[in-house]
Amino acid sequence: MTKLVYHQKLPRGGRAREGLREKGQFWTPPWVAKAMVAYALAEGAVSLFDPAVGAGAFFRAARTFSRDIKLRGVELYENALEAAREAGIAQSDLAGVRIGDFLQMPLECCPAIIGNPPYLRHHRISKKKKVFLQNAFLKQSGIKLDGRAGLHVYFLIHALRLLEENGRLAFILPADVCEGVFSSALFTWLTRNYCIDAVITFDASATPFPGVDTNPIVLLVRKAQPASTFKWCLCHREGQDDLVRWVERGLRCGKYNGLEVFQRSVDEGLGTGLSRAPLTKREGYPFSKFARTMRGIATGENDFFFLTRQQISDANLSEEYFVRAVGRTRDVPEEILDKAQLDRLDAAGRPTFLLSLAGHAMPTLPGSLKRYLTRGVRMGLPNRALLRQRKPWYRMESRPVPPILFAYLGRRNTRFIRNCAGVVPLTGFLCVYPLSTSRHFTDSLFGALNDPRTLANLSYVGKSYGGGALKVEPRALERLILPSAVVRAYGLEQFLSAQQVELAL
Repeated sequence: MTKLVYHQKLPRGGRAREGLREKGQFWTPPWVAKAMVAYALAEGAVSLFDPAVGAGAFFRAARTFSRDIKLRGVELYENALEAAREAGIAQSDLAGVRIGDFLQMPLECCPAIIGNPPYLRHHRISKKKKVFLQNAFLKQSGIKLDGRAGLHVYFLIHALRLLEENGRLAFILPADVCEGVFSSALFTWLTRNYCIDAVITFDASATPFPGVDTNPIVLLVRKAQPASTFKWCLCHREGQDDLVRWVERGLRCGKYNGLEVFQRSVDEGLGTGLSRAPLTKREGYPFSKFARTMRGIATGENDFFFLTRQQISDANLSEEYFVRAVGRTRDVPEEILDKAQLDRLDAAGRPTFLLSLAGHAMPTLPGSLKRYLTRGVRMGLPNRALLRQRKPWYRMESRPVPPILFAYLGRRNTRFIRNCAGVVPLTGFLCVYPLSTSRHFTDSLFGALNDPRTLANLSYVGKSYGGGALKVEPRALERLILPSAVVRAYGLEQFLSAQQVELAL
């Protein structure tokens, strides 16, 4: 008897995990695949196309609806179809699968397309292929996508172009398609040429991909006259038939077992982000009215430039050539970073000293430091991409000490940290510089930023990942809204000019 394989066993790390990242292959669970197939086949399509067949989750789901559906698809890796066979898919169902690159293969149009494209981030795509994909989309649409669009974005675009008139597409994708720097251009094109029927999102507790660092959404799209509204569904329970029943009942609004469904305008959805809950009221002031921000220091090689006190001593170096710094967010578990915490990190053997030789010419340096830099030369550091741009290569970036740090990627509720230790941060943090140097203003702003009402707004400016993680880049943080009630509660209104008060959102 054939063993049915429905659940992907994810390697914890090492080469196997890295290999999975290189291919971007994460299997769709049956409870999601079935709902997606139900949508794609709702108008009576007689064939179904999957551009990334993999283990065949959608083929299995399609067979639960009909034995007569013609199954077609593409798969880049022929050995991936072995998993499909092990899962019980008949060889006859795989006969319509072509081996090759979906993005460079001539294909016929289809009435129903369904997919879980490879989740391959932009830095894993070769420059040559990225340019090819950008130029192809530019030629088709007149729009050039930002180079940070992942491979899954181009799978979506190519699949949409293969849809027949009134055809349906169901794609499961990472939320970055709605939150990335390229998303505005992408969805401007999509909403002008297609109709978004629904967007399905998932609670962290109901994620289709537990253990994977991504926040998935499902797009349900028709090749039809664009509509001004769409359904937005939040799924609270995994592994149930709630989604299938909702799709089969026509995507109606309301509260169901394990689901909440709202109707939203396309304009609002695109402005807020399709992966994010709707905003009913956004009264307040942007972060940029109170502070500016910039990323932390990129050393180019932490192991060489970022040292412990013991390492400094072992190399016979002087601490006068170092500034105090923090590198990892886990090294700062509290809201306040003070000198006592630095001492605890030092005692635990964590690096807190950053080599900073700005203003020091090589001839003026002591012999021990010259020997240390020579060691860096032997390591090949001057040829590293980042360090090659610096003159001299060991010249470190500098930052004024920021009164507030922001841990821009993480799962903790509190993300803003009061810097009472006078450290500079590495790239695990953003630097926050209040627009007033008043200690009272900084303390008030710190309280307002850590207020739960402000923190709740981070999800509207950040990119979401698995397990509730958020990543908020510097320019995005400047758009964070501090609610008016919070601004009043912490006495920040007095620091705003009369004009700024009038400009409250």
